[in-house]
Amino acid sequence: MHIRFMVLAAAAVAAVAVAGCDEKLSDLTGPTPSLQPTFSSIQHEIFDTTDPSGRLACINCHTNAGGRIPPAGLNLASGASYTSLVGASSTEKPGLMRVNPGDPENSYIIHKLEGRAGIIGVRMPRGNGPFLTEGQMLVIKRWIELGAKND
Repeated sequence: MHIRFMVLAAAAVAAVAVAGCDEKLSDLTGPTPSLQPTFSSIQHEIFDTTDPSGRLACINCHTNAGGRIPPAGLNLASGASYTSLVGASSTEKPGLMRVNPGDPENSYIIHKLEGRAGIIGVRMPRGNGPFLTEGQMLVIKRWIELGAKND
C-alpha cells in the first residue's frame, strides 16, 4: 500500500510540473518569435536579421562582403557560418571552440554573446546593445546542447 501511495504521489507531482510548462517557445524569444533551436533558424533570425528591438544582424560586421576580413575571422554569412563556427577554434581564445557541440558552457560564442568576464574585446553584438534576450540565448544554447547540427 505504501509503495502504491508513493507512485501516485510521484505521478501527481509530475502532472503539476508538466501543467506548469505550457509556455510556448515563441513567448520566450521576444523579438524573434519564430526562433527555433536549429541552425537554419539561428542563421535567419539572429545572424541575418535585425530584429524589432533594434539588435543589429550579426552579418552587419561578420561577413566578407566587399573583400574585407570579418572581425576575428568569423564569417557569419549564409553558406560560410556553420564551418566558421562549429568545431572551429576561437582566434581570441584558442583553447575554446567557437561552438563546442553538446557543450554551450565551453562555447566561446556564448561567452561573447553574454559578455562574460575573460572575453577578448567587447560583448556582442558590438556596442551598447540591445543584446540578445535571455530567451534567444536559451535557444542558441539548446541548439548547441543538441549537438550543433547543421539543420
